[in-house]
Amino acid sequence: ASAPTHVRSHQRCGPATHHQKSRAPDKTDRAFVRPSRGRTIALFLPPRRTRRRPRRAARSPPCHRPPAPHSPPPDPPSPRGPVRGHGAARPPLPRLPPPPRALPLRRGVGGVRQEHEPGGPRGADLRMSQHQLRGRVAVLDGCSFRVSSLDLLAGSADARWWRADGADLAALSRGSPAAPDPLNRTFASESLVFRLLPGLSWPLVPVLAAFDPLTSSLFGFVRLAAPNATSDAKVAASATEEPTMFASCAQLSPRLRVRWTLREAANAIDVGLEAAVGSEYYIAFGWADPARSAANVSMIGADVAVAGFTEEGLPFADDYFVTKYSECLLRGDGGAEGVCPDKFYDRRNGSAAGDASVNNTRLVYGHRRDGVSFVRFSRPLASPDKRYDVAVNSTRDMTVIWAIGLLRQPDLLRPYYLPLNHGAPSGTAYGFLTLNVSAATNGCPGPLDADDKEDQGRITAERQTPLVVTTGPALHYPNPPNPEKVLYINKKEAPLLKVERGVPVTFSVEAGHDVPLYITSDPVGGNATARNASEVIYAGDPTAEGVPATPTELVWLPDRNTPDLVYYQSLYDPKMGWKIQVVDGGLSDMYNNSVLLDDQQVTFFWTLSGDSINIAARGEKKSGYIAIGFGGAMVNSYAYVGWVDGNGTGHVNSYWIDGKDGMSVHETHENLTYKRCRSENGVIIFEFTRPLTPSCSGRVECKNIIDPSTPLKVIWAMGSQWSSGRLSVKNMHSVTSNRPVRILLLSGLAEAVEDLRPVLAVHGFMMFVAWGLLLPGGIVAARYLKHVKGDLWFQAHTYLQYSGLSVMFMGVLFAVAELRGFSFKSTHAKIGAIAFTFTCMQPVNAYLRPHRAENEEILSRNRIIWEYLHTYTGRTALVAAVTALFTGLQHLGHRYGSKTIKGLTCGLVVWVVSAVLVVAYLEYLKVKRRRDGADGLTHKFVLGNTEEDDSVDLLQSGRFDSKMDSSSPGSMEVQLEPLKG
Repeated sequence: ASAPTHVRSHQRCGPATHHQKSRAPDKTDRAFVRPSRGRTIALFLPPRRTRRRPRRAARSPPCHRPPAPHSPPPDPPSPRGPVRGHGAARPPLPRLPPPPRALPLRRGVGGVRQEHEPGGPRGADLRMSQHQLRGRVAVLDGCSFRVSSLDLLAGSADARWWRADGADLAALSRGSPAAPDPLNRTFASESLVFRLLPGLSWPLVPVLAAFDPLTSSLFGFVRLAAPNATSDAKVAASATEEPTMFASCAQLSPRLRVRWTLREAANAIDVGLEAAVGSEYYIAFGWADPARSAANVSMIGADVAVAGFTEEGLPFADDYFVTKYSECLLRGDGGAEGVCPDKFYDRRNGSAAGDASVNNTRLVYGHRRDGVSFVRFSRPLASPDKRYDVAVNSTRDMTVIWAIGLLRQPDLLRPYYLPLNHGAPSGTAYGFLTLNVSAATNGCPGPLDADDKEDQGRITAERQTPLVVTTGPALHYPNPPNPEKVLYINKKEAPLLKVERGVPVTFSVEAGHDVPLYITSDPVGGNATARNASEVIYAGDPTAEGVPATPTELVWLPDRNTPDLVYYQSLYDPKMGWKIQVVDGGLSDMYNNSVLLDDQQVTFFWTLSGDSINIAARGEKKSGYIAIGFGGAMVNSYAYVGWVDGNGTGHVNSYWIDGKDGMSVHETHENLTYKRCRSENGVIIFEFTRPLTPSCSGRVECKNIIDPSTPLKVIWAMGSQWSSGRLSVKNMHSVTSNRPVRILLLSGLAEAVEDLRPVLAVHGFMMFVAWGLLLPGGIVAARYLKHVKGDLWFQAHTYLQYSGLSVMFMGVLFAVAELRGFSFKSTHAKIGAIAFTFTCMQPVNAYLRPHRAENEEILSRNRIIWEYLHTYTGRTALVAAVTALFTGLQHLGHRYGSKTIKGLTCGLVVWVVSAVLVVAYLEYLKVKRRRDGADGLTHKFVLGNTEEDDSVDLLQSGRFDSKMDSSSPGSMEVQLEPLKG
């Protein structure tokens, strides 16, 4: 009889192999007694030996005596040691004995081995992290375990089954090998038995993982329940968050598989779609109309599920119904036709979108691993929706359909993901298959191996274009496990960086003072020199750290001796960066200048050559086409579009855009030469040459002149699909630039056309209040209110001038603070400085005013000069200030591209014209009063009032109080004398 399971699970593994047979204990054996739940159990140990026999060559690993159960052996040392810091040395990976060959599981041969499977009799599924790991783990006894249906892409020679107390980076770094067998080959749906290393037992293996310590790569893992745990705890421990195992699988095409598990009791079927395609592709699978014969099979009337991934990397699966061989089109009556979601058809019938009776495809799980898309969903066998769902008969053959194609991303008109035409040929892009879901089958030999396994964003380093290095949360790190915080370059999480030999690479490090950047040959980083004697550091040290306020510049020059693959990492923390591909030559060698356009999604290259310009554009993400435009916005711009058609042929066309729909995009016939377009890993690159000045007339493209001495505004857009001829909404872009970039073609510099900053808007408003209201009001009061008795004109003039001067001064301070200093490069700044200078002269001028002699009716020469100076200084300041208002609006429109600048300029023109008309009317009244003798003025100067008191300084506020006191009514004595004669 076999030993109890709980005893055998605590047994430590000795040198026994699968070929050893059990023996009965003899009298020389020693007995060790351990109490267990009130019972005594005898465990027999081999007799002590005074001398070891010489070890003979054998196929099994060398014998190791297991230690006593009451003194468990220490954990094997970690190959990585501490995770952080420079000081802690990390011991190398321990040398393992020659591994025995993993034994294939043979059923029906010999006796039946008793099994203890974690999570119950069914076993526990491995949770996939990468390398397309799949399998089900079952514990056979205290020293061995079985992995059935094992799929795995080959790892390095150091990859092993690993034991750890968790699946995070720190726990795996503390772990050690659990079995000696290397995982350095591809496993194709194999069932194998593996033995634990000598001295290990299952309580020391809470987590069994497939792990490569050389690169700290976790392929997958399973959590093992404690042998004395309850059944509920076992089920909880074996439950997986990523269900990738199914009962059956069928190969639909070389790059597409369908997996399924039938659950008839629940009236459901779980379906998993697995395709070696890019993230921009959709996968469609479903059942054809059963009313059609096998000879007349069609996609019309088919009930399919369309699955894929959003731009954010989130999976989706929706229920679709096919009514026409076309993309989904919404009709004016609220209906839909083509390949559309069920809820689109249902809107026509008044039901709420997303009703469970309409959208019967329920997303379970999805991921992108190693360039392979996997989406699992569930659907009912017999759906309550009889209009758009096909009932699945689980007992007979039915025709299924499938397709792969590009996914159209949301846009302004249709904010949802929709499949585009899958194209041809049959058997590769679409197809049909007869399937019986109740017949268990495994037609999927081995894991899917994608040609392009890199899903990360791609960035190509360019000369004189710094790469901004920051940190952010780990959302889609390519090599799990990873820390919570990883490196970002140009706002992309751990991108694949491509550099060229001989081209300097500049990093602007803003990741924090605790994250210095360095370039290394080690794939893990984080002070790798302490544990990896062969590490080569190409650039960086502890000083290569900084923050956004004070970034540090790190320059690295790859040379001919730099390997094809290196890594950018943090010097202190492991696995924060990713790969750097080092190549020979590229666009940087063929063009003299390059800049990153807005949002750092498109790189623009150019070289001026006589009377022509060579232009290239490269996307920094996967797309169906790239468009660049010359102008401040897509409307009224000249655009150039590069795309690759379904046959792999590249195209470059020119267009004039005068609207926001497909009918407003007009193909032009510019003289484009040397046109080339290609796709590299889904990234579009196109090139062309055009003259600076078109040699034509009468056509719209003849006005598309490029002046190298004038800044060129460039914008961009990307989309899923483009075609020659008439365009439609399917060609609409999915992502576009937020603002144009002003490129100086001669100097090779560029700057973004920024949005109007709020502080500068406050500056402009204050200047308008000062020079459009207050200061002109003071001038008007001094010239046209002197006929009013008293000092009203003088008080209004003084208060308005001082108020306007204060507001103007605050406006200048706002502009200086926002722009971080004075700058007189623009015309607006120069004219504004003139207005500011003349305005500040007026209070000084008033303070130095020469006083009029008492009872002197004729003004002195100094007084006349002063009045002329004061008058015309104020008028000059007013003219300069109004000019500064117009040039300020022009500067904002040219620099920031604000769409409201034209309206503001028109409003300012109307205001100035209105002010001029009011002044003209007031001047007319003044002339009329002078002609009638009612003005009472002796002189025609602005301040030429002979009755004003010059005995008090104009700048003293007490003057007004004394004047009011002297003129206030009250009692006084008057002596009257009779007239003589």
